Amino acid sequence: MRTIVALPGDGIGKVVLPESIRLLEAAGFKANYVWGDIGWDFWCKEGNALPQRTIDLLSQHKIALFGAITSKPKDAAEKELSASLQGKGYVYFSPIVSLRQKFNLDICIRPCISFKGNPLNFIRRSANGGFEEPMVNTVIFRQNTEGLYAGVEWTNPPKVVRDAFETNPKMKTFAHVPSEEMAISTRIVTKKASERIIRAAFEYAKKFGYTNVTLCEKPNVLRETSGMMFKMAKEIAKEYPKISLWDTNIDAQMMWLTKNPEEYGVIVAENMFGDIISDGFAGLIGGLGFACSANLGDEVAVFEPTHGSAPKYEKLNPSIVNPIAMFMSAVMMLEHIGEKEIASKIKNAIAKVIEEGKVRTYDMMKLKGGADVFQLGAVSTQQLTDAVISKL
Repeated sequence: MRTIVALPGDGIGKVVLPESIRLLEAAGFKANYVWGDIGWDFWCKEGNALPQRTIDLLSQHKIALFGAITSKPKDAAEKELSASLQGKGYVYFSPIVSLRQKFNLDICIRPCISFKGNPLNFIRRSANGGFEEPMVNTVIFRQNTEGLYAGVEWTNPPKVVRDAFETNPKMKTFAHVPSEEMAISTRIVTKKASERIIRAAFEYAKKFGYTNVTLCEKPNVLRETSGMMFKMAKEIAKEYPKISLWDTNIDAQMMWLTKNPEEYGVIVAENMFGDIISDGFAGLIGGLGFACSANLGDEVAVFEPTHGSAPKYEKLNPSIVNPIAMFMSAVMMLEHIGEKEIASKIKNAIAKVIEEGKVRTYDMMKLKGGADVFQLGAVSTQQLTDAVISKL
């Protein structure tokens, strides 16, 4: 029997992950679940949001379902440390980013696919004055370990760093700025990682019948980093003559995604741009309550919804949050390990519940979150799980 590492994390992650496991079991997926420590509580108590014992679990079992994480700016994180740990040099770093880098989970896949009948689906005005609802079927491939999220940055950069940067003529603009008034963040892109994510995007398009792959970058300004990815994409595209390579600038793409989102198939981008564009497309299919993702490496895979921990909803009992993003992340896990029949069964059950429209969480009813949503007809997280299970 397969063992799955369950990482609930923070906030609503502690709610949606157990509900996903309940759904998996009801659908017939048999597994052992080992629970791992990750998140804000462990930062506060131990000065480490990703303890070594959790890394060891994932090293052993290779597959994880992850809930959500709380991250706060540097100064706020320092203040919430246990008093015995403050002032001792502990630095908070996002544990999910650490996991990606530790296990080289460099391929992030974020499907943004409409469910028929979802009242939150994007609509636009048609030429005749009516409305039309384009069905979005876009999958974002986000390079997961490099770019602006690599964490190579400094506040008050040391002299050796500043001297290195000043070998670039563009730094003359900042020659008058004292180092103590400067923060520097780097955007690192490598050939090997770029080739891997772009090729993965083309392979996915080939496997699932997409006719285009779009590189979404900014090579007209970021000439070296985006330029490397664009050059690589053009070379790889030659191997896939039946798939068109499109290229867009990230800023223009954010405009176009609400004009003609149905035209985009697979999109590939660097870490930060991939994060931005995937949230943009998620908004067209109902928001982060429907946004799932996979983080894939050569050996280890972590599956997670892309929403945050929503601490303001954590203590509501019963819970009001939408678990579908977590459900669909579990579906991605099933597909990854070859359990396609169970994955399809769960996906179809979710689709039936959404299309019927009888059972909806507060976000699907366009309500402001709070304990009073049940009086207005919204269901709890657990009731939505029950409804999906009933359709299995």
